[in-house]
Amino acid sequence: MAHVRRLFGTDGIRGKFVEPNPSEKSAIEALHQDRVICSTLMRLVGESLARVSDTMSGEGTTVVVGWDQRPCNEELVANLTLGLRIAGCSVIHIGICSTPLLHYSILQNNARLGCMITASHNPVSDSGVKVFDSHGYKTSPQLEDEISLIAEALAQEEREIDDIDRVNFSSADINLCEQENWAQQQHSQWLSRRMETWKDFGSTLSHENIANPLVLDCSKGAPSTWFAQWLTEQGIHCKEVSQDAKAMNDGCGAGELSPTDSWTFDEAMNEPHLLLRNVQPAQAGTIVGAALDGDGDRCLIIEATKTGYKVVDGDAIADLLLKAAASNRPNSQWFLAASIESDLALLSNPNSALEIITCETAVGDRWLSVELRKRGLVGKDMPKLFGVEDSGHVVLPSRHPNLEDNWSLVGDGAATLTTYLLAKSCIGNNEMIRGWKKRVSISNVDRTRWDGRNQLSDDVANIAFSELNNIGEITHWNRHGLDGEENLMLIEALLDDRPLSLGVRNSGTQAKISISLRLGIGLDYSSMENILNEISNLLSLQMCL
Repeated sequence: MAHVRRLFGTDGIRGKFVEPNPSEKSAIEALHQDRVICSTLMRLVGESLARVSDTMSGEGTTVVVGWDQRPCNEELVANLTLGLRIAGCSVIHIGICSTPLLHYSILQNNARLGCMITASHNPVSDSGVKVFDSHGYKTSPQLEDEISLIAEALAQEEREIDDIDRVNFSSADINLCEQENWAQQQHSQWLSRRMETWKDFGSTLSHENIANPLVLDCSKGAPSTWFAQWLTEQGIHCKEVSQDAKAMNDGCGAGELSPTDSWTFDEAMNEPHLLLRNVQPAQAGTIVGAALDGDGDRCLIIEATKTGYKVVDGDAIADLLLKAAASNRPNSQWFLAASIESDLALLSNPNSALEIITCETAVGDRWLSVELRKRGLVGKDMPKLFGVEDSGHVVLPSRHPNLEDNWSLVGDGAATLTTYLLAKSCIGNNEMIRGWKKRVSISNVDRTRWDGRNQLSDDVANIAFSELNNIGEITHWNRHGLDGEENLMLIEALLDDRPLSLGVRNSGTQAKISISLRLGIGLDYSSMENILNEISNLLSLQMCL
């Protein structure tokens, strides 16, 4: 395939919403140069999606479209629908929903593709589209390449749409959102059914170690209209606070929290974040709050400490799920996929009551699904596998709505919180034994100066080896990449027989490069800040614009 200027970033197409561009070629250039999107681009994406080959997507012509509450989305949905329908697709609108419900609706309707109009945790001024194949999985790089090539070719053509067709084809063939609360009811019913399959993590929810009320912050996204009520019906009294936010993701949600965040009681009271201003002091180990992101596919949890609060990140969530599984099904075998930014302690199989097979993936929850699918998703009982990112993405199996004894994989913030509360009810307070990790990002860089293999990459690797070798004995030094991360330089090694990992990668959506350094349990990390600073200084000098 020819060189492709891919329209897609790490997770779909997204950017700041602007007024329609009269030229499709200019709309594409504006996305590449300025990371902005408009209705012109969205119509072009719709036409391109309709023309991708069946081997890249699925059979048939049905495309399911959902969206979140961003004010620009009505216009984007209409133009995406216009592009899909004038190219021969049949479109089902499911209305305002979370991304995981879009996944479920694709399977439920045997659709060829699904499109979620969202920019996840980005500001409400942004939007975009996440594209899913007929199995409910996010687009592969190959599919993204084909979509991008088709869009570039179509933009060269003279194509006119008359006003009558524009009006007729901007509406869906089937509009499920005309049914009151359709999406909310579908998601709550689906979540109730999924609870029945999580016996390995616990069988009942209890109030113990959970605040009353539990403060819930759904970023003013779709789950903010139903999830607190659903949890209350399960016996966990909840208070949803993001409805008081000025706009989606504005001072609320998981997008404004980081995995390593912690606060004293006084600091939390003075934070602008709605969740932190509403949680109340509690006994250490008590779950006091939880935050979903804007499109509802990930979750971070807030736990009380002796002096304040801390974030329970995806790694700690996974650790508790495995401990609950060991308690309920000892000696069983589990498969865990974790991204290259997860805690190394999670991957070192510290839980002797389970046989845990682990693997590392590129950053992005779609890569978790790629690895998990290799393990098989057929059987009466839930497959003993899941994937995690420290950002709060937890990918769990979900029973296929139409195929008996078949399972799909989906990251759902509501499901993540529910399984964690089940595990917490089973295990109680149990701290994760953690390694050490830190990420540093450098903004306003020229990403073309880094590819993970060039001289600058060699210089970074040499600095790391030299500095680490001064600290202890380095063995099993292995520098490599990963599928899904074209520019990643990942170095894995043993420092005094304990694991370490250094990853350097360009951002997929911003002019930014990130350095991630991780150490296993028992290593001295006092000198690691100096190593990160030295690498950061070199990259800033060589890459900053």
